[in-house]
Amino acid sequence: MAKRSSGTLVENIKTIVYAGLIAIGIRTVAFEPFNIPSGSMIPTLLIGDYLFVSKFSYGYSKYSLPFSPNLFSGRIFASLPQRGDVAVFKVPRDNSTDYIKRIVGLPGDRVQMKSGQLYINGNMVPRRLLGDYLAEESSVRVQVRRFAETLPSSTGTGGRVHDIVKMSDSGGLNDTPEFKIPPDHVFAMGDNRDNSSDSRDPSGGVGFIPLENLVGRAEFIFFSFDAQAPAWQFWLWPAQIRWSRLFSGIT
Repeated sequence: MAKRSSGTLVENIKTIVYAGLIAIGIRTVAFEPFNIPSGSMIPTLLIGDYLFVSKFSYGYSKYSLPFSPNLFSGRIFASLPQRGDVAVFKVPRDNSTDYIKRIVGLPGDRVQMKSGQLYINGNMVPRRLLGDYLAEESSVRVQVRRFAETLPSSTGTGGRVHDIVKMSDSGGLNDTPEFKIPPDHVFAMGDNRDNSSDSRDPSGGVGFIPLENLVGRAEFIFFSFDAQAPAWQFWLWPAQIRWSRLFSGIT
């Protein structure tokens, strides 16, 4: 009996170790889960969304690996993002904090905000008013305007259409200088245009994002929880799950 128990313990330990290695492998080369703690990507992503990011979409850099070990520089199997991709990246100011934004500018592009309107390479990006939207962040509700924005395509065919929200077309980062994106960098913005720290703010925000800092592309939401009730009221948890968002793709 003692030998059998000892053998069972060893097998259980092996199973746990193998499962852990498989999980690390999947997280490193395939998909990594992230959660959304802020409202900078409203209405595309909400606070309490949990999503999977594909690690293989843009190839691999040291930031694709756990703890970002300095094993190599640049990217292997590199692939350039498309305008409109929602991507996770390491913020250049510390190369450790994860941000998620929408890529709007590619290497060589010129990006500018004028009176709240996005311009890429001198051309105004068209947007269509969809109506009012009630944005909620930290239990504060603000009525904003929702637009459908159409980014220029990287391939010359139809561009990516996505929703943004805006409070105003003046003040803040609604008027910027023209940014010329350097080689091997991209420019990203939040869909909640008036409440996002992003590439429009090179000093205290994000600035240009090196391609090496890209972690992956956001693919789909696997869980979403609107945590309004106190944690101890567990009987209210099911009502706080945003069932309609589960397993929805991110566009």
